[in-house]
Amino acid sequence: MIMTRIHPLRQWRRLPWTACAALAVALALTGCKTTQQDTRGANINTGSISTAGDPPSLRETLALEKAWKQRPGDPRTGLPLARALKGLGQVDQELAVLRQVVEANPRRQDIRYHFGIELLKANRAVQAEEQFRRLLREGRRDWQTFNALGSTLAEQNRHAEARRYFRLALKLAPDNPRVINNLAMSHMLDGDPRTAERLLRQILPGTHGSIKTKVRQNLALALGLQGRFDEARYMASHDLPPAQVEANMAYLRKMLGAGQTWDKLAGEKSATSTNNG
Repeated sequence: MIMTRIHPLRQWRRLPWTACAALAVALALTGCKTTQQDTRGANINTGSISTAGDPPSLRETLALEKAWKQRPGDPRTGLPLARALKGLGQVDQELAVLRQVVEANPRRQDIRYHFGIELLKANRAVQAEEQFRRLLREGRRDWQTFNALGSTLAEQNRHAEARRYFRLALKLAPDNPRVINNLAMSHMLDGDPRTAERLLRQILPGTHGSIKTKVRQNLALALGLQGRFDEARYMASHDLPPAQVEANMAYLRKMLGAGQTWDKLAGEKSATSTNNG
């Protein structure tokens, strides 16, 4: 029988939340979106500086910067400017502008939430945690804020705390697949891929679109971490061509640093034909 905690997990557990999530999505989409981005709920108008998805032009950004200098702290100019700066890869400048907007508009909880999310995406989890905790103190106790705070704690490898907030989010949004996906990833990071597998299987049938792909590929990762490589390969193949699946298996093998351990586990799985699903 394959053990649920295998030697490579000791290395895996030292990986930060973003590294784990990046690996999970690399297996799915060869990209770098992280689970921490499943913290949706901010509804703020950042203005229209270009068509959605298009990079901003320098001309647009300079015009926004000029307007911002004339009205510092004004979200009508600050939010579009921050978005433009982010589009140009100027994340430090983006966050500096957002901080000014937040400080000038302390009662705008939607803007503070957006600032926290951007801090989290920029791997500044401690600063993001401060923003979300302040929102909770101010009475914003919705599932998005609990979910976002859980993500910041998971980023800091404070998984027991993180799961507490994910569960609070689930009390307000039962069966929310984004929250359960984050909860599963926290278990996976904490060296418990079997619980992660159970949670991901729970939500997979009811998910659709991009979240279904993400959940399915995270499930493939949970299976791979248990040494169930044939099952992991099959799960990954629902969304990816065979060549990409094999590349992903190789990537997982490299990240685990398994070497002979990988081969041994795969051999044991083949020899025993034990189904741990």
